[in-house]
Amino acid sequence: MSHIPHLINGERVAGNGRSAPVYNPSTGDSTSAVGLADRATMQLAIDAAKAAFPAWRNTPPAKRAQIMFRFKQLLEQNENEIAALISAEHGKTLEDAVGELKRGIENVEFACAAPEILKGEYSRNVGPNIDAWTDLQPIGVVAGITPFNFPAMVPLWMYPLAIVCGNCFILKPSERDPSSTLFIAELLNQAGLPKGVLNVVNGDKDAVDALIEAPEVKALSFVGSTPIAEYIYSEGTKRGKRVQALGGAKNHAVLMPDADLDNAVSALMGAAYGSCGERCMAISVAVCVGDQIADALVEKIVPQIQALKIGAGTSCGLDMGPLVTAAARDKVKGYIDAGVAQGAKLVVDGRGLVVPGNENGFFVGGTLFDRVTSDMTIYTDEIFGPVLCIVRVGSLEEAMQLINDHEYGNGTCIFTRDGEAARLFCDEIEVGMVGVNVPLPVPVSYHSFGGWKRSLFGDLHAYGPDGVRFYTRKKAITQRWPARKSHEAAQFAFPSNG
Repeated sequence: MSHIPHLINGERVAGNGRSAPVYNPSTGDSTSAVGLADRATMQLAIDAAKAAFPAWRNTPPAKRAQIMFRFKQLLEQNENEIAALISAEHGKTLEDAVGELKRGIENVEFACAAPEILKGEYSRNVGPNIDAWTDLQPIGVVAGITPFNFPAMVPLWMYPLAIVCGNCFILKPSERDPSSTLFIAELLNQAGLPKGVLNVVNGDKDAVDALIEAPEVKALSFVGSTPIAEYIYSEGTKRGKRVQALGGAKNHAVLMPDADLDNAVSALMGAAYGSCGERCMAISVAVCVGDQIADALVEKIVPQIQALKIGAGTSCGLDMGPLVTAAARDKVKGYIDAGVAQGAKLVVDGRGLVVPGNENGFFVGGTLFDRVTSDMTIYTDEIFGPVLCIVRVGSLEEAMQLINDHEYGNGTCIFTRDGEAARLFCDEIEVGMVGVNVPLPVPVSYHSFGGWKRSLFGDLHAYGPDGVRFYTRKKAITQRWPARKSHEAAQFAFPSNG
């Protein structure tokens, strides 16, 4: 069995002591083991990053950007290998893995604009012979903790931008599917990144706590579940760290009576069942305004759910692969059991799915519930599986109140041809990312990603302009060069231009 190492100071470092198995979700087999870093191993990465920082912060932004241009090219050249690594350990289809990588590359492209995004501001003659400007300066050693569901894309949300801003980075990826993350980091080293600027340390809670407690780590970025996001935010900020912690979601799609139903159904299929529902932007609730649109949705979507092509993620031409682990599969099945017990109408049941040739894989088929109410656990909780719930309401206002009352506010969308309804929805919905006839409104790389309420802890969203703000500190400089041989008396009043 192969062992997946850490990447510290530009070199592969074998794990010491504890390890965790890594599975192929399509077969259920353990294919490798990943070391779980102790505090001493994490300190090696912190020391390497700290040592690399003085030289890297003084590297011209244009030179940092040149490394990112080469990195982008290497990512594109190795697309197939990266996708295969993702699929083998996560379970998502090859096509989905390629899509994930491409969205990650878009963030590398944004980072290539370092000379532009780090320019700051300048004002001449703000006072007599006085000029003022702002610098965007790096923070120092920063860290990212990333989830299993996007082992390529989410790390690429973080470290390319942090690095071009002049910081040194420690990445703690998910221990469930670490191989693609490690491979991609090594490509950045191949692109010419100096040793110690990026370090990848595998681990579990011990590794996370080591990053939280280390005084050398100045900022933490996290994507994962809300309980862990809240823990990292609370523990990090009380130690004076800058923290952005993205948590869970329960994303609703509102279907108005005038919705283009055929297109809405196609959109819901991809948004609910793509990546087996293991997306923080997955649509898990369809809120139908009126029984007529709800009945029509059920009629149209059921045959498409039953026709989903499900199999080993490493095969081509599939719609959906397995869940990431046996525990994840069992958790999703438990939610389906609870939905039945609490009185929801189970229209399509995915619990009995068996994939020939992959009988031990972690599969659950596409599942559909109707007549779901807001007090059921399948509605309140983030299931993170291929389960879509239909909730019936009488008006757009009722639909919006339902969404606004939920503890999460990550993403939502509305399907309608009514511009007035769409505008009202966009204005009044208490959710961070909103789509109009767009089911997965994930912002492009030059905007920023983040939810509201208990979907985000911290003031700044991920990547894009907010990412630049998160990974830099603004310094305001006011400078004066008095004329030679001039002398001015002391001024005791507060200075002003009045």
